[in-house]
Amino acid sequence: MSLTQKSSKPRVVIKLSGEALANTSQTGLCDQQLIFMSQQIIQAAKAGIQIGIVVGGGNFMRGSASLSKIIERNTADQIGMLATLMNTLALGDALSSLGQKIELFSAVELSGVCPRFNAKKAIAALESGAVVIFGAGTGNPFCTTDSAAALRAVEIHADCVIKATKVDGIYNKDPKKYADAVLYKNLSFDEVLDQKLEVMDLAAFTLCKEFNLPISVINLYRPQGIYDALMGVLMGTLVS
Repeated sequence: MSLTQKSSKPRVVIKLSGEALANTSQTGLCDQQLIFMSQQIIQAAKAGIQIGIVVGGGNFMRGSASLSKIIERNTADQIGMLATLMNTLALGDALSSLGQKIELFSAVELSGVCPRFNAKKAIAALESGAVVIFGAGTGNPFCTTDSAAALRAVEIHADCVIKATKVDGIYNKDPKKYADAVLYKNLSFDEVLDQKLEVMDLAAFTLCKEFNLPISVINLYRPQGIYDALMGVLMGTLVS
């Protein structure tokens, strides 16, 4: 299935982990990684792909992984939302530094830094040729950035969600633990549910299933992998 079959201007939401922008220790920010991601995104944008991006915040703070005994989960998730906004601003500057028009939106109010998300304005920005980055997740605690990617994709009428991960796609078991793990090329939504395969969190996956929104799972570190996926090249695993 090719994204470019849907229209002359395919619209895609890509979910990047915060670690995708980080250094080798997967913390903070790395100029080299920011440029590596940005160059591929710009290349696809110049080819006519309308691109929305949701970026995680795990390189700074992951709310669900907080080990603090005094910070409540609600607060930890709010800190995580701010972490995604830091990555949103950084990725925006990286894209801008290479000449790409961008538009940033936040799910939470951040006056003077990033405007509040508005679907109609986001669609208008995409149609104007801007790469649009969505920060602060869904704006709610207990919701992952996977859910944010699915939600934004539905709201802006995207054709596909691309989830860029550390592995080549979806396997029948953990490829890091099992040498005989098998990579799936194509799966249905029901097959993922029946086999209890971890693609996205259940809320995000269910939303994609409800709106028949394909999910492409790719390796974000593969050379030109993000560009190829945005251009509709078959790789990794396609869930549809």
